[in-house]
Amino acid sequence: MRLTVLGKSPSWQDAGGACSGYLIEDDGTRILLDCGNGVFAKLREHLDYVDVDAVVISHLHADHFLDLVPYSYALTYAPRQQPVPVHTWPGTDNPARPALHVPPGARDTFRRVVGAWGNEDLIENAFDMTEYDPARELDIGPVRIAFQAVPHFTETYAMSFTSKTGGGRLIYGADCRPTEDLVTFAKGASVVLLEATLPRPERDGMRGHLTSAEAGEHARAAGAARLVLVHISDELDPEWAREQAAAKYDGPVEVAAEGAVYEV
Repeated sequence: MRLTVLGKSPSWQDAGGACSGYLIEDDGTRILLDCGNGVFAKLREHLDYVDVDAVVISHLHADHFLDLVPYSYALTYAPRQQPVPVHTWPGTDNPARPALHVPPGARDTFRRVVGAWGNEDLIENAFDMTEYDPARELDIGPVRIAFQAVPHFTETYAMSFTSKTGGGRLIYGADCRPTEDLVTFAKGASVVLLEATLPRPERDGMRGHLTSAEAGEHARAAGAARLVLVHISDELDPEWAREQAAAKYDGPVEVAAEGAVYEV
């Protein structure tokens, strides 16, 4: 499998950047993992959006799904998607309609969001949408995805990606506070993408995110072969964040950068 980082920002975008979004490719299958603010434009720099086979969403926070809105507008209104000729496009009876796998309850959430200004069924009409069962594995072409609930401010799922064609195992931790569930889920992973949102733990209230040091602790406890820090702002020094994680984990540590590619 090949992973390309499209966006790695937290809930506010880096300068010129994008929120959570990752392109996974394996044997001709293309999967978009999360689709936060700014991700659709970044996707277009790497791949034609009509060539995406499936989109998978980890949880229903805006920085992980909001660019499904411009993506849906493109699939609905782009000249290439129309049944009649438009300018240089010949018209088609088979417009692209990628699969969209979303957490339970997403349909109602999307309708509330988009319905605030227009057609509430925009997203579900643009995509072939299914609310996944996190207790069951999901197969998309040669890629198998397993889910693990992790503690966050809303229902959230970490994901494991493996390929039927061979290779290693990729773990995406999504957003979460420290949890043994993620450690167990990530045991022996080849690559773990773990959020490193915080410079220090939350001082009060419910916890929902990790520090880079906590990401390192999770990677060490899981015995992961490689750690990539994600969901981290450009307002934090990446070398400082890397050092914080490396102090807790003795494997290779990188801070994700847009456009970075990892072979799993």
